Amino acid sequence: MNASTKNMQLSTAIANDPRWASAVARDPKVDGKFYCNVEIRFAIGKCSLGATLVAQSNRGICAIFLDDDPEKLVHDLEDQFPRANLVGGGAQFEQLIAEVVSFIEAPSIGLNLPLDIRGTAFQQRVWRALRGIPAGSTASYSAIARHIGAPKSARAVARACAVNTLAVAIPCHRVVRSNGNLSGYRWGLERKRALLKKEAKDLEFIHKCQA
Repeated sequence: MNASTKNMQLSTAIANDPRWASAVARDPKVDGKFYCNVEIRFAIGKCSLGATLVAQSNRGICAIFLDDDPEKLVHDLEDQFPRANLVGGGAQFEQLIAEVVSFIEAPSIGLNLPLDIRGTAFQQRVWRALRGIPAGSTASYSAIARHIGAPKSARAVARACAVNTLAVAIPCHRVVRSNGNLSGYRWGLERKRALLKKEAKDLEFIHKCQA
């Protein structure tokens, strides 16, 4: 089995996830302006990668942002969801923030929370493929394009990665260039490098424990 095939193995659990079934079934034309007049609650916590903003609609988590500046995170949220009604999450968000931070620190444990994932049909295909890349592995933009049946769309795959609003939960940090080099990351190349290093180290530890 070559590296590309190995890296592109999809998790059966993810492929059968009902959250994806409902998301893919939505027609973007029906959704119109995504999140228009939707109430989105949010709060900010801290993790090893800096500040993290978590936002949630009535359907599930719709944003996980990373940055060093909490104020910038709020501005980014406003820019991302200009037609939504943004409301501070308050004390009831503490447990949610704690779960997301724990996931960021150890992505291999998974995130057992509902996600509200909205985008075009093509973006949905890309994001679903990204969630199939196991922690500790990577895949190239061109490999993702081939996997979703659009072999000439590597650049469009990169654009879908760039507009992903769910850091780590939709692991666009695991997508690299065909030569293995790191390329851009919405939340900074150093965070991408740190996440990949963390996941590789965790995978090595798991293998040692299983040996």
